[in-house]
Amino acid sequence: MVTRLKHYNPSARDMVNDWQVLDASGQVLGRFATQVAMFLMGKNKPEYVPHMLSGDFVVVINAREIKVTGRKAQQKIYKRYSQYPGTLKEIPYERMQARFPERIIEMAVKGMLPKNKLGRRMLKRLKVYAGPEHPHSAQVIGSDRRESREAEALAKAETAAAAAAIKKATAEKQAAKEALASEVRAEAAATVAVETPARKVPAKKAPAKKATARKTPAKKATARKPAAKKPAARKPAAKKPAVKKATTARKPAARKPAARKTRQTTTEKTTARKSGDSGEK
Repeated sequence: MVTRLKHYNPSARDMVNDWQVLDASGQVLGRFATQVAMFLMGKNKPEYVPHMLSGDFVVVINAREIKVTGRKAQQKIYKRYSQYPGTLKEIPYERMQARFPERIIEMAVKGMLPKNKLGRRMLKRLKVYAGPEHPHSAQVIGSDRRESREAEALAKAETAAAAAAIKKATAEKQAAKEALASEVRAEAAATVAVETPARKVPAKKAPAKKATARKTPAKKATARKPAAKKPAARKPAAKKPAVKKATTARKPAARKPAARKTRQTTTEKTTARKSGDSGEK
């Protein structure tokens, strides 16, 4: 099986830029320039990334006391040419060291940095001074104290983690004790619940209470007795035959004229008979 390691790609927030102070007195130019370039690029750090500014600020002091090996002090020449005819300028090493000792270290370090925008930004972090004095003491002190502050922060974090672990352990112990106590209480309640029904079976007081509770419907029946008087309210319905009698009695009254007619017919018949009898006579 082939194991693939995850590529480390830090962000700009993870980068920490410190200040380094290097003394050039008695140092060889080439070896000293490589050390400065290493600090500027950040290759001395485990979080080095070639496409980011992961290096530190470098302050070089005593630049006029830098040394070169062999006969370079007499043979080395710095040339500058602008590609126009007659503009070639040559400056020997001895004159450069006497007039501009800072440029010797700057030019040596520039040749060791990347030739791009990132390399130019790295070169701006280089501060070279001919003497032992420099105006960056505050930054240097801050970078030195950063390590102590980080150590204090780590110590505080460790103590806080230890305290949290102790609190967590005590909380777990208390929770375990409470769980045991709750289990014991539950077992005791279960045993009591199992024992109490066997003692209360012969008494059976609960059904007696239910019987007394059922007596209330009897009281309700007594309260409903006035409802039995409803037949008295139905008495007017018994008068309906009287109304019918009145209607039936009235019907013969309407028929009386018919009876009169019969009487009239009978009288007429009797008179006719009488007249017939009289005529015959």
